[in-house]
Amino acid sequence: MRFFLIAGEPSGDALGAALMSGLKELRPDAAFDGIGGPAMEGEGLRSRFPMQELSLMGLWEIAPKYLHLKRRIAETARAVAAAEPDALITIDSPDFCLRVARAARAIKPNLRTIHYVAPSVWAWRPGRAAKMAQVIDHVLALLPFEPPFMEAAGMTCDFVGHPVVSMPVATPSEARAFRSENGIGDAPLVLCLPGSRRGEVARLGPRFGATLDRVAREIPDLRVAIPTVAHVAADVCAMVANWPTSPIVVENAQARRGAFAAGDAALAASGTVSLDLAANDVPMVIGYDMAPLSRIIIGAMVKTPTVTLVNLVSETRAVPEFIARRCRPDLMAPPLLELLQDGAGRAAQVAAMKVTMDRLGRNGEPPGLRAAKSVLAAIEEHREIDQSLMRG
Repeated sequence: MRFFLIAGEPSGDALGAALMSGLKELRPDAAFDGIGGPAMEGEGLRSRFPMQELSLMGLWEIAPKYLHLKRRIAETARAVAAAEPDALITIDSPDFCLRVARAARAIKPNLRTIHYVAPSVWAWRPGRAAKMAQVIDHVLALLPFEPPFMEAAGMTCDFVGHPVVSMPVATPSEARAFRSENGIGDAPLVLCLPGSRRGEVARLGPRFGATLDRVAREIPDLRVAIPTVAHVAADVCAMVANWPTSPIVVENAQARRGAFAAGDAALAASGTVSLDLAANDVPMVIGYDMAPLSRIIIGAMVKTPTVTLVNLVSETRAVPEFIARRCRPDLMAPPLLELLQDGAGRAAQVAAMKVTMDRLGRNGEPPGLRAAKSVLAAIEEHREIDQSLMRG
């Protein structure tokens, strides 16, 4: 069987690699073509061009490369049609991937198309699903409540599990080692996670620092660790240089795992990091804000009463969140202090996090294998439909 896969971001590369592994397990004759990063290349893909060309975010990054990306879309669509795969599998990165699917379908109308990662239409811009259904047959969803939204738009959809359930979690001994190596001992440890983009760090960091300062006045031996990533590490170090809590900035991947396992509570930006914290049983307070114009535009489009994935998946409001104008130190400090003092909110979050991880597929088949089974079933279903139409 032949598959043409396209990933445009490191997260998509990881999803694609797990899917390829699952497909090879189920179909040893699986052959791959397309675009991906080092993880997918490790599973046997020879990327047609570097995935980094697609890893762009924001108007000012995309604008100078617009014509080049248009050429890449046309070039990739022609390559898909020429390869005649059993399925085109696009992985996240909808701005590029769905344009390729549309252009490839124009050349080869019977092309089977599968998209991995459902758009968050349950949160905002519900019209995206209907638009996607014009070029996509089947969707692989990461969240258990997403299939009905995709099916209502006219696509088939399977929940295949979230990759967080397969990510390595540090052991208690690694957590103790992190505390020992950083001189934390038995002191309460808060993880501060102000985001992975420079704009987020600049916007949220000072508010998170002021929140932690308030908490430290009540808990003088409080320690703070900031797990971060390479491209914002320098910004984080400069920002926290004069914080009274003297945070430990953690960049190394293994040390980050140790920090997540060692944390007693977290103050975090909204996003998938809430699932990383849930996987490590770290209760949290979520805060987030945007630039003023984005706040107005997105605020008008958001359709859910909560944006925190733990709340959405567990169908609770266990995780306190402070969004937009409510992202203030005086509001965020009290619930964080309560978590550190083992209040009732902590027990509610522990229960919600367990439900979340179970619903996302913990202790079940690996998401990559579930995704592979869904892909093969979707291809077979389409073949049966085609044969039925031909007989008719």
